[in-house]
Amino acid sequence: MQRLLAIDTTTEFGSLALLEDGGLVQEVPMHSSSGFGHVLYGEIEQLLSRHGWRLKELDCFASTSGPGSFTGIRVGLAAVKGLGEALGRPVAAVSNLQAMAWHGSRPMRATFVDARRGEIYGAVYSASLEVVLPETVSRLAAWLETLPGGEMEFLCTDFGPFREGLAGLPMREVPRELAGAVGRIAAARLVAGEVQQPAVIDANYVRRSDAELFWREW
Repeated sequence: MQRLLAIDTTTEFGSLALLEDGGLVQEVPMHSSSGFGHVLYGEIEQLLSRHGWRLKELDCFASTSGPGSFTGIRVGLAAVKGLGEALGRPVAAVSNLQAMAWHGSRPMRATFVDARRGEIYGAVYSASLEVVLPETVSRLAAWLETLPGGEMEFLCTDFGPFREGLAGLPMREVPRELAGAVGRIAAARLVAGEVQQPAVIDANYVRRSDAELFWREW
């Protein structure tokens, strides 16, 4: 029996999930416009208590690694790194764009999220969730010009600002709650022996933070 906790804190609409032997036990949404650092561990404790699980019974911890909110990414990764180190468990860092692709149904899955400044974070995955086109930050129109051919669908948690640019293309809106998909991807990695030690995983920001950009400009 393998038990896993998955965390997504890359946007203000986060989530937690518990999985057992690769199957989803429960996924719960979290919403905090002020970040998750002050609520995350309490939410984890409540979720575990609800199912009578203890932290020491978990075999792996997983978190989204970005792209997304710089602070949010760090909160989730810091949590799984800390729990993994404290309990001597392996961890998995999963791209939230790959987690979105898990919800797809076509051979090619173009996933993207709003990166602000008129840009998107985007990537393309195969049906087996292998990277076809690496993660990048770009204007939507410019990104569309780089996409490979083939039967493709576009996946996003909110198409609102982008529908006009994708007119006539197949779109599938995916849930804001990504922890369940993150957990399933991590569970498969655990079985395949592809998880990592806590010190090894890192954030995938794709784009430098505003603080770094402004510092360099100054």
